[in-house]
Amino acid sequence: MKLTFHGAARSVTGSRHLVEAAGKRILLDCGLVQGHREEAFRRNRHFGFDPRSLDAVVLSHAHIDHSGAIPALVKAGFSGPIFATPGTSDLAEVMLLDSGAIQERDIEIVNRREGKNWKPLYTQDDARAAARLFKDVPYREPREILPGVVVDLHDAGHMLGSSVVRVRGDHKTLVFSGDLGRDSLPILKTPELLSGADALIIESTYGNRTHPPEEDEERELAELVNRVAARQGKIIIPAFAVGRTQHLTYRLKKLQGKIPSIPVFVDSPLAADVTDVYRRHPDCHEPGTWEKGDPFGFGMLRYTRSSEESKKLNSLDGPAIIISASGMCETGRILHHLENHGPFERNCILFVGYQAEHTLGRRILEGQKDIRVYGREVTLRAEVAKMNGLSAHADRGGLEAMVRAHARTLKHVFVVHGEPQGAEAFASWARETTMANTHVPALGDQLSL
Repeated sequence: MKLTFHGAARSVTGSRHLVEAAGKRILLDCGLVQGHREEAFRRNRHFGFDPRSLDAVVLSHAHIDHSGAIPALVKAGFSGPIFATPGTSDLAEVMLLDSGAIQERDIEIVNRREGKNWKPLYTQDDARAAARLFKDVPYREPREILPGVVVDLHDAGHMLGSSVVRVRGDHKTLVFSGDLGRDSLPILKTPELLSGADALIIESTYGNRTHPPEEDEERELAELVNRVAARQGKIIIPAFAVGRTQHLTYRLKKLQGKIPSIPVFVDSPLAADVTDVYRRHPDCHEPGTWEKGDPFGFGMLRYTRSSEESKKLNSLDGPAIIISASGMCETGRILHHLENHGPFERNCILFVGYQAEHTLGRRILEGQKDIRVYGREVTLRAEVAKMNGLSAHADRGGLEAMVRAHARTLKHVFVVHGEPQGAEAFASWARETTMANTHVPALGDQLSL
């Protein structure tokens, strides 16, 4: 078995790991590279391998940094099966179609503004073609996806349908964590850590950090909402349409009675569609999630779909919470909310998820006040806040638990999907704790098991 790392190597986005086993080539994830524009433009169009040489893709979950380049892969000639859980298949179809629309719209804006004649990375038609290649693999049902290659998927507890992937071939067992969730994450079930791997590819987004207790998260969120509402401000929350938005609406429903009764808007057609998918898969939810009715709805919550509804939020009077995508402020309606609400001191921009290097969200979080939104200069005066505790990623303790579950059999650990400092810190712990060869692979690194 041979591994080559084509993405999320010493970085967070663009997850792509090539596995060669039993004479077959399987790609684990095919995510969109986000961040530095020139690098993202190049790497999302040039994979480092011939897409036509692949025999299959196995998708751990539907987040765009893991799935978002699949239509580009298909456009470049890949025509094989894409294996994923039913929940991931349903979410990916919705998300990739939305991503295709964004690709078309954003390139049109760039071409018009800069006089270019660039083509979109992919179109909605390419996304539809990719969706037709998906093949459902239910949790915990081993499937021989290719001769000599068996895959089984287990709940990663990160988002609906997310999976820890086990690949067996050439008498080797490889486990890929995908994005690993948390034991205390609401809605979703506890991650399945498995055991018995020869090699482990593990994410490290929070490889050097620990999350606060769940009760601290809710108290911190309630305090922020009360503080900003008291000054008649709006809380603008950039949030991933999948996972983070549903997590937030669930938390805000639980806080009713502890925070002011102010309107909450989920201003994202994609988030509305994704929430409908969540409602169709209660089997993936933690027992008790539905005891008090719809976990994604309450009296003051509104989902806005049309652009007209969204524009009305620009002149909204009084305090409110506006949750909008994209989660890293790279595209989507969140940009208009930053433009319209960011210049006012009474408002707050609340980050509840990881912000990758070179993204607009990261720059705002690091203190940049003057930003550009579709070519227009905007000066931010709103309070900027960050809540790490709402992350859907395992922290250092959760990642350690996964390594320990395989410690007796591990020969190789590959630490991916993390910034260098966090990845190296976690890799150092793994080296000291296990007998496995531990690597933080760079882009293009190739290793044989």
